[in-house]
Amino acid sequence: MTEIRVPDMGLVVLVGVTGSGKSYFARKHFKPTQVVSSDYCRGVVSDDENDQSATGDAFDLLHYIVAKRLRRGLLTVVDATNVQSKARQSLLQIAKDHDVRAVAIVLDVPEGVAAERNAARPDRDMPAHVIPRQRRELRRGMRTLEREFRRVHVLRGVAEIDAATIAYEKAWNDRRELTGPFDVVGDVHGCRAELEDLLAGLGYEIERDAAGRAAGASHPGGRTAVFVGDLVDRGPDSPGVLRLVMGMVAAGAALCVSGNHEAKLVRALRGRRVRLTHGLAESMEQLAAEAEEFRDGALRFMDGLISHYVLDGGRLVVAHAGLKEEYHGRASGRVRSFALYGDTTGETDEYGLPVRYPWARDYRGKAMVVYGHTPVPEAEWVNNTICLDTGAVFGGKLTALRYPERELVSVPAQKVWYEPARPLTAPAGPGAAHRENDILNIEDVLGNQGVETRLMGRVAVREENALAALEVMSRFAVDPRWLVYLPPTMAPADTSSLTGYLEHPAEALAAYRDKGVARVVCEEKHMGSRAVAVVCRDASVAAGRFGVPDGTTGALYTRTGRSFFRDPSRTAEVLDRLRAAIGAAGLWDELDTGWLVLDAELMPWSAKAMDLIRTQYAATGAAARAALPMASGVLARADGRGLDLGDLRERIDRRAANAARFRDAYARYCWTVDGLTGLRLAPFQILAGEGRSWAAERDHEWHLAMAERLADNDPGGLLRPTASVTADLASAESQAAVTAWWERLTAAGGEGMVVKPLGPLPEDRRVQPGVKCRGPEYLRIIYGPDYAEPANLDRLRGRSLGRKRSLAMREHALGAEALDRLTGGEPLWRVHQAVFAVLALESEPVDPRL
Repeated sequence: MTEIRVPDMGLVVLVGVTGSGKSYFARKHFKPTQVVSSDYCRGVVSDDENDQSATGDAFDLLHYIVAKRLRRGLLTVVDATNVQSKARQSLLQIAKDHDVRAVAIVLDVPEGVAAERNAARPDRDMPAHVIPRQRRELRRGMRTLEREFRRVHVLRGVAEIDAATIAYEKAWNDRRELTGPFDVVGDVHGCRAELEDLLAGLGYEIERDAAGRAAGASHPGGRTAVFVGDLVDRGPDSPGVLRLVMGMVAAGAALCVSGNHEAKLVRALRGRRVRLTHGLAESMEQLAAEAEEFRDGALRFMDGLISHYVLDGGRLVVAHAGLKEEYHGRASGRVRSFALYGDTTGETDEYGLPVRYPWARDYRGKAMVVYGHTPVPEAEWVNNTICLDTGAVFGGKLTALRYPERELVSVPAQKVWYEPARPLTAPAGPGAAHRENDILNIEDVLGNQGVETRLMGRVAVREENALAALEVMSRFAVDPRWLVYLPPTMAPADTSSLTGYLEHPAEALAAYRDKGVARVVCEEKHMGSRAVAVVCRDASVAAGRFGVPDGTTGALYTRTGRSFFRDPSRTAEVLDRLRAAIGAAGLWDELDTGWLVLDAELMPWSAKAMDLIRTQYAATGAAARAALPMASGVLARADGRGLDLGDLRERIDRRAANAARFRDAYARYCWTVDGLTGLRLAPFQILAGEGRSWAAERDHEWHLAMAERLADNDPGGLLRPTASVTADLASAESQAAVTAWWERLTAAGGEGMVVKPLGPLPEDRRVQPGVKCRGPEYLRIIYGPDYAEPANLDRLRGRSLGRKRSLAMREHALGAEALDRLTGGEPLWRVHQAVFAVLALESEPVDPRL
């Protein structure tokens, strides 16, 4: 039995004459989706698998499919004769273009067996000379196969072919099964003392040999160290660093990738001609003082280091100089070159050093990439990548990244061990890590890729909606660095069948009860304008966390991302009051954060919507109040003359009364505002802070309690709490109390309530995050003065809620995703993907009255 080992990501080329059993072999050992057959492709382009005139088009299609699969990292098996070197070269080039390994499996059967099999196929009429010709080509090609492919398996005879088995092998860099936690250590460059200090600070216990030298280290908590390479050169003790790291790797307490300095040192130790520059001479001198056994072991260790590791299910990639997304998990010379040296522009700077292409600024991959190679004064996040080379050997510091915590830990260098060719420059000022390329690009949102969310999987965004949102965001939105969340729309309760009601608490509560929810909280629905507040403790937090260096300490914007006030000073006043309340309530320290994102309602409605009220609602009310009383007077006179008017006068009188109610309804939400006097801000949810998304972690009772604390600590009365009641859905009495509370609230001029689930949600059902239940008089504003007339109400009961409910769920999932990405420290463009998608979904054709 012959075991054939093939890469689990790569290209397998079957080689053999027609009738050698390649298709049977492929069906036996591989999934149907993994096999790309020339016969099948010939049939696709011609409807006849034996039409040799279609061979050119068939192989064009075959090569296209192979390229697409390899680009996606899928094992691909090519079922064709492939006896000619020219045919194989096309496939090998595709594998090279996608940086994957190629393996050949040769099925070598006697000519008579192949001829007999072809003769048994009634659909194939093959000339007698074809198989002998193919065997001659196979024999000639066997001489070059070993040079063409990394690995060649030759199966001779039917018995050997039938006995073969397939085994899959992972790439050496594929360690996705290792989930950490990890401590990724930047470039050490022979600074053994600093490395010991750093490991001790990270909680590792140093192990020493009989001579007292550090020969290993382990973490009692089971953490694994990952070294980004460049352990050697320039520093005072490269052998000491190697001894420590080699011991950790041998014990399974560490991983290490190769740096360019290890690669060069290996060449020097093997006697190759290399220039003894950039600290290599020091390493050679230090190693010369070591025992031969240690030098041999160090050479084997460094020579065995691979270019990069893919860890934690593909979420973490470690490479010495970084790695573009299309190279993750791949293996080729150019992948290794990029991982060791980065991508250079071909130019040199004023210090004679190569100018490196800033690949991280264009990075859009999902995996976090941690690297070193180019010294920086401070480790900075750029598009989910971070460089940990903070110049320890140049007098800077040695830095490690705790993963998944995203916490940086550093120790200072004991001295300047090596003068840098290029001085370590200070950062460009507060917020330097927030690059221009960290902002959303059009390519990130156009197309059908959608946005992956934790709650709902992929949420699709139509291109036409994306274009509309792009117009709004580019022309009207606040500074994008503050635009970290947009609130979702909310679905209304099921339409009520009760007389005189379109919405009623009975249906709102029943919707959750039927979904298996045990408890809900019913919150007062403020009639104002939705507002998102991002507020920082001070300007240094704003600059450091959000990259806003101009002294601005927050933003207040609408649910479409526009600044709430045209006057920046008014925004600053509101944020100052909110910031003071947060401080007085002790929330900065209690929540351990220097910034907060809050969801709120700002009142009165007229503060933001006065133009809308004046042109749409007030105009309607004024026209009705002018026309209907006049019409009622005319009808009264006609009635006095004895004309038969039927119920016309009564209907006009009802319409006049409805118009008055309509005017009273919107007037309740309009009042004079002078500066902050008259303004009311009702925060009802603390969405996020540093490293925490409280929208996901805490229930609504906690959020309402926080909001009440903020209001209690605002003596000026700008902040106000949100009234609420909790309902037990198994208790009729509790539900009746909610209904009574809602009736009092709406009778006093309130808009209504929002019902939100409490406690654990059923896992097998999708539950609306909130359902709004609006009062009869508020709905008069939405549907018009006469909406409650029986005929109109019956017509409105036919309203369709499906689209609105779907929209509410999708926007909620996107909002939660934006907060997850924000608090997870992901790059701003990733946060903006979800934020932008919420705005795009608002362009969907949904009845705005819902």
